[in-house]
Amino acid sequence: MDRLHFFSPVRITRGQGHPLEEVDSVAEAMVFLRKWPTGRRGPVYQCALNCCSAALSGQMSPEEARKAFTGFARITRLLDDESAMPMGSESMGHVYALRR
Repeated sequence: MDRLHFFSPVRITRGQGHPLEEVDSVAEAMVFLRKWPTGRRGPVYQCALNCCSAALSGQMSPEEARKAFTGFARITRLLDDESAMPMGSESMGHVYALRR
């Protein structure tokens, strides 16, 4: 299972008063997705679930599954903004230019 860890965790926030969650592997992403309410499961959810399943079966890399899970978290407004920022010495101006 060690090979299925993400390079960096996806940080999930459910709003003030709730602890920040870190999803750092394909298996943890699958657990999170399986708990997602049935009535809120749309195409982005299905894509993330399919990508995580593919990563678990070795058909996709964990980082590709992370990208799909991150997209799901962003669309559902659960993604912590700080975790979406590129790591390294990039300036904030460059980051904001990417978001436009």
